[in-house]
Amino acid sequence: MSDQIIRALAPGVRLVAAITTELVEAARTRHACSPVATAALGRTMTAALLLSETIKGDECLTLRISGNGPLGDVVADTPLRHGVRGYVRNPQVDLPPTEKGKLAVGEAVGEGMLHVTRFSPQREIFTGTVKLISGEIAEDVTRYLLESEQTPSTVGLGVLVDPDGSVAGAAGFLVQAMPDVTEEVLSAIELNLSLVASPSHLAQEGLSASELIRLLLVGIESATLFDPEPIRFQCTCNREKVGAILTGLGPEELASMVKEGQAEIHCNFCNEAYRFEREELQELQLKIPQPAGETE
Repeated sequence: MSDQIIRALAPGVRLVAAITTELVEAARTRHACSPVATAALGRTMTAALLLSETIKGDECLTLRISGNGPLGDVVADTPLRHGVRGYVRNPQVDLPPTEKGKLAVGEAVGEGMLHVTRFSPQREIFTGTVKLISGEIAEDVTRYLLESEQTPSTVGLGVLVDPDGSVAGAAGFLVQAMPDVTEEVLSAIELNLSLVASPSHLAQEGLSASELIRLLLVGIESATLFDPEPIRFQCTCNREKVGAILTGLGPEELASMVKEGQAEIHCNFCNEAYRFEREELQELQLKIPQPAGETE
């Protein structure tokens, strides 16, 4: 089943569900992630997509997990609607499984903070920050929604990794209670949440985003489901942007690169490599603005 995200509205409740197996596998491959890094990055990217459905359509969002564990920062960004990119600072870090046999994501993330930053088209920036509860990502995002946005929510995230390191299933859901929700609807949602298996196992079994959200709506009438939308790993980097970054480093740094004969820059978010030869670097030198009063 291809990756999709879907929204639904029920009386007093807002829901979002996503299947993210393919895009998490794309991130794992690009960054050569260990299993625990794959799980942490996959959960964070899925959470960012879920959160992006709760903000205005013309806004973008960055979710940063800043823990003191060996993984370092885990970052997911939604620069384009229904597109997500992300990275983990130390993707090769691996840890033994927990006593329950699960990937030790909480230990790998450690203690720290969760930051959600929203960017409007007018470049207005809004940031909310909360302390990490467990480093398992889902609980931490749930706390953010309650403390920073005052919205009671339940977040479920899962990434299932095969023995060969590839992603077998990845998915997530977000359920938010509005002020007018009734006890009857809340009880039905709570029952459904208790009966729904791990979202990653459901993704592995081939369930679609629509089928996942319907499991959360069993017993609830008058629910409105919107059309599912495709989602994907998508970065906005390109050679022109990287060239502009090199130009912005200044004349001394660029001259040093010219002397070395080449430069190779990797995008943090997608790990794409951009190689610039001496002739290209010399062309970039010509684009550096000259100080006022100076001429060639």
